[in-house]
Amino acid sequence: MQASRTIIDSKNNWKILNLADLWHYRELFWFLVWRDIKVRYKQTVLGATWAVLQPILTMIIFSVVFGKLAGLPSDGVPYPIFTFAALLPWQLFAYALTNSSNSLVNEKNLITKVYFPRIIIPASSIIAGLLDFLIALVIFFILMIVYKITITWRLLLMPLFVIVAVVTALSVGLWLTTLNVKYRDIRYVIPFLTQVWMYATPIAYSSSLIPEKWIWLYSLNPMVGVVDGFRWMMIGQQVLFPPYFFISLLAVAFLLVTGFLYFKSTEDTFADVI
Repeated sequence: MQASRTIIDSKNNWKILNLADLWHYRELFWFLVWRDIKVRYKQTVLGATWAVLQPILTMIIFSVVFGKLAGLPSDGVPYPIFTFAALLPWQLFAYALTNSSNSLVNEKNLITKVYFPRIIIPASSIIAGLLDFLIALVIFFILMIVYKITITWRLLLMPLFVIVAVVTALSVGLWLTTLNVKYRDIRYVIPFLTQVWMYATPIAYSSSLIPEKWIWLYSLNPMVGVVDGFRWMMIGQQVLFPPYFFISLLAVAFLLVTGFLYFKSTEDTFADVI
């Protein structure tokens, strides 16, 4: 008697995102999210305290080096809170980018054993960073009270800027994690890319320092719109908002579409080459 054989295959690579398929595997998505959160905070000395120390220490270093020694302007806002407002979305982005870029390689045992929509892996890997973001956000509100900065209605727009930061990280992460499957030296490029990207983003300095004729080109960096949006929302600055923010949104849309298409075009080969 001939044994039966079942072949599990993914859908057409270039087909648009199958939401029904993602919904079917939603429990796997949330399992991976919960696992990442537990791994991040379990058996660590500092635990959630690191989510507070990291932005605070970075804020202090930037305040001393760029605020005091270099004398960079902060557009009339105390330099510590000027920097912290930018570090909030940046550290969320950097965490999400690093995790999503390494996600497929880190989950190679799961990928080679069972079929599921592979996009679940990079998508789930970025969610744990939201917890760090919320913890750091509480510290920022305390700083706002200390520096007597009034909270306005603009704070209601925070989810928009958070979504743009996360989607930007996922968009670039789709490119990098796909390349990382085939070219393992990509993992060494990721920290360098993140560091260069940070200095290309107005975290330690103000976007007002950029010549006006180059602002549109500068705004092609999606994180420019996010960081300036956070400062506009939380401390009242209006640099590059709103017209150039839409340039950043267009850049995010381009990265997301192309990254997703590239990811889908090579999805079937992951289990073979990983």
